[in-house]
Amino acid sequence: MDLAYLRAHPEHLPTFLTHQRIRETPVSGGDICAASRLTLDDGHSVFAKTWPERADRPQPAGFFATEAAGLRWLRAAGAVPVPEVVAALPDLLALQWVEPGEPSAEAAERFGRELAGMHRAGAAAFGAEWTGFIGALPQDNTPDWGRWSAWFARRRLLPYLRLSVENGALGPAEAALVERVVARIGEFGGDEPPARVHGDLWPGNLLWGADDRVWLVDPAAHGGHRETDLAALALFGGPPHHDRIMGAYREAWPLADGWRERVPLHQLHLLLVHTAMFGTAYRDAVSRAARATLDGRGRATVNE
Repeated sequence: MDLAYLRAHPEHLPTFLTHQRIRETPVSGGDICAASRLTLDDGHSVFAKTWPERADRPQPAGFFATEAAGLRWLRAAGAVPVPEVVAALPDLLALQWVEPGEPSAEAAERFGRELAGMHRAGAAAFGAEWTGFIGALPQDNTPDWGRWSAWFARRRLLPYLRLSVENGALGPAEAALVERVVARIGEFGGDEPPARVHGDLWPGNLLWGADDRVWLVDPAAHGGHRETDLAALALFGGPPHHDRIMGAYREAWPLADGWRERVPLHQLHLLLVHTAMFGTAYRDAVSRAARATLDGRGRATVNE
C-alpha cells in the first residue's frame, strides 16, 4: 500500500493493518487515543489514531468523523498548517505525517500571523455543522446566530459546570462563583462575530515541525471567539516563544480593548472541561479563573 492507493481506498487500511502488511511504530497520541506511525511501501508515513478498547470507556459515535471535519475546516482557511486527513473511518483516523522539529522564534512569529489569518476566515455561526467533542466529552455545536457572550455561557460554561458538580469535582462554593460569572457575562465586553477557532488550543496541541512551521492538531473546531483560542494558548505555562506568537498575532489583527482582563473568562471553559474529565485536581484553577474574571484582574493562567 502506497500513499496514492491509501488516498483512493482508505477503507482498506484496517485490513492491511490486521494482516501486518504495513510497518507500525507506536508514538505518543495523548491521553485519549492510541497512536502509531505507519510506514507505507513508497516510504511515506502517516499518523494513525485509534480508540483503545476499554469496557469502561466506549468510543463515542462519530468521534473520528468530528475530528476529521474540524481538521478539514481549519485546513480550508489556508493559513496555519493543518495535517491532511488521509483516511477517516469509524474506528481509525489517518493523517499526514508531520516530521517534528524544534521551536524557534521565527516559527512562533509566523504562527502568530497565520493564526490571525485562520481566525479571520470566520464561521457562519457560533458552533458548527458537525457534532462536537472536547477531549472525550461531547460539546454542543448547535449553530447559534446570537451574541457570543450568551452562547458561551449556555454552550461552553454551564454544561461543564453541571458535569463538574455531578462528579464532585466542584463544590457549592466553586459552583456559585462560576454561576456569578455566567450571570454577569454580558458585562465583560468583547463580543465579536464568530471566528474560525481550533477550540482546544492549549500548548500541547501545537506541533513544531521540522519545516520550521507550527502545525495544529487535535482540534475541537467550531465558530467561536478568537480570544478563547489565545487564552487557552496561555494555559499550563504557555508554548515556547509565547510572547513572539502574541506580538505577531496582535500586529496582524489587533485585539479589542480589555482582552487581557478577559483571559480568565475564556480560560474558564477549558478549566471546567478539566474538572469534568479529571476531577478535583483543577478545582482551585476554576476558582482562580472565576474570581479573576469577576474582579477584572486578568491573566489567570494555570501552570500545573
